[in-house]
Amino acid sequence: MYLTPQHILLAGATGLTGEHLLDRLLNEPTVSRVLAPSRRPLAEHPHLENPVGDFTSLLAELGGRVDIAFCCLGSTIKQAGSQDAFRAVDMDMVVAFGRRAREMGARHLLVISAVNADPESSIFYSRVKGEMEEALKDQNWPQLTIARPSLLIGEREDQRLVEQLAAPIAKLIPGKYGGIEACQLARALWRLALEEQDGIRVVESDELRRLGK
Repeated sequence: MYLTPQHILLAGATGLTGEHLLDRLLNEPTVSRVLAPSRRPLAEHPHLENPVGDFTSLLAELGGRVDIAFCCLGSTIKQAGSQDAFRAVDMDMVVAFGRRAREMGARHLLVISAVNADPESSIFYSRVKGEMEEALKDQNWPQLTIARPSLLIGEREDQRLVEQLAAPIAKLIPGKYGGIEACQLARALWRLALEEQDGIRVVESDELRRLGK
């Protein structure tokens, strides 16, 4: 477990899980700095640095020491508008973030993927997530943690009807296909960040729920 003050790089701080994770990080006594680039401003905090603008452009301008990086970037094909636009966020942007975080000295990257991520999948969404995971593995991280939640449950600005209907049922599904609250996922990510364990770790939704209790 890390005992020295940590410098954190966070992508996706305005998203469902990212908001919960940011709140937790800013209230952790072991975290001295959170660098969170975003498209829209975040609430001010003494330990928060929040460059605002186009995310891809901001990456090159980021500076300072980074110990741990969290990537909570993610969209849906409907949100993105096309398969190409979805890939640009969930593959290209995530991989670029990982590369920049590594350049800044981060030793541990934690990334949110998805259940059934598989680069050989016939399902486009799962295939892109799997390709993203493989690209991050190729970056040779000392420590890479891949979180694969199932249905994410929580209050969204653009709450989808299907998610509203599925959420109560998803919570009851056992194993890795069971849904998980975004606040639980954020807690699990922080607990995983505190574990010093070299190599790659893939954490499925059931284990994430356990860690996030």
